[in-house]
Amino acid sequence: MVGGAVRDALLGLPVQDRDWVVVGATPDALVAKGFVPVGKDFPVFLHPVTREEYALARTERKTARGYKGFAVHAAPDVTLQEDLARRDLTINAIAQDASGVLTDPYGGQRDLKLRVLRHVTEAFAEDPVRILRVARFAARLTDFSVAPETLALMQDMVAAGEVDALVPERVWQELSRGLMQVQPSRMFDVLRACGALKSLLPEVDRLWGVPQRPEYHPEIDTGVHVMMVLDMAARLNAPLAVRYACLGHDLGKGTTPADVLPRHMGHEERSARLLKKVGERLRVPVDCRELADVVAREHGNIHRSADLGAAALVRLLERCDAFRKPHRLSDILLACECDARGRLGSQSQTYPQRERLLAALAAAQSVATAEVAAAAQLVGATGPQIGQAVQAARTRSVAAWLAKQPAERPAAPLP
Repeated sequence: MVGGAVRDALLGLPVQDRDWVVVGATPDALVAKGFVPVGKDFPVFLHPVTREEYALARTERKTARGYKGFAVHAAPDVTLQEDLARRDLTINAIAQDASGVLTDPYGGQRDLKLRVLRHVTEAFAEDPVRILRVARFAARLTDFSVAPETLALMQDMVAAGEVDALVPERVWQELSRGLMQVQPSRMFDVLRACGALKSLLPEVDRLWGVPQRPEYHPEIDTGVHVMMVLDMAARLNAPLAVRYACLGHDLGKGTTPADVLPRHMGHEERSARLLKKVGERLRVPVDCRELADVVAREHGNIHRSADLGAAALVRLLERCDAFRKPHRLSDILLACECDARGRLGSQSQTYPQRERLLAALAAAQSVATAEVAAAAQLVGATGPQIGQAVQAARTRSVAAWLAKQPAERPAAPLP
């Protein structure tokens, strides 16, 4: 057994998937035992009963730039130590046999105790995906640090242009996994430290050093704020689409003209435009793109929704597409809550805008729209006029609900 299963067991963490390396065998020998071949680029097989992955011991030789530029050699004479040498980090280069005996030729157990992410050999530099993996591990193993020599190697890889050879799908795969870790901000800390963030996500990288109004953002720095928002999303166990929306909600602040700082008028629309480019470049899934777009455009209005009247509330709900996709409004509001609480001194505050807007939606949804449309048609209304009649009915329903609410209004954080 190799890799993450051994590492997590030694750390006392739950073991999700077990991977195995087979030494001294051939593909034909495994097939003869009922194993099912599934590997495209190298010999990987599924166990006929457990369906766990078994890979033949192999070595790799760099043949071109990028993470696919490898020639793989798998043969019975490849040793376990040679196979472990091609792995990324020492903590992932530990093997365990059926009797529990560990093989650890590169000091993985030592680095587990030291809480260090350290590369196994200089071959680490041959695969740029490993930069993203180290950053992701930093977000998962929050008390681990990156070894100075490993960070220096990552910086050299970035300088050599290796990161530029990464394909969008692989970048998104690793970023999305990192966003779902315990402290996603650490992933971006590592990517910034090695210089990779400027190449992969320049829209995010430029946020550091951009000031915000201290009366609303005591943390001041926009990059720091976005990282606090991301970590709040992790704390609230938000799904991926919400975490991606948190990452992108303030991208437009990185393009605010210097002469108007620290005000960021119009940053919402600029954020949405930048998010569109990021989504296309990294081929981000549609659900993540759509949620991020709404949050970028509307988070300021949602923060101020306590000051909105019935008509404005209905229009806001329409812009959030809440009537067609009411389930998505909860995710939009969760991202806004993360934004509001991702500020110094606000982490423990409540976010009453969430319940208020959900209640306003319920009031608007109580309108029997089919009946309203039918009544409008009886008096000759068509097309947009029918839509206006439905909107007016929803507004009256929300106004009636507002009239029953307490007079006090919650404080509204500004974007």
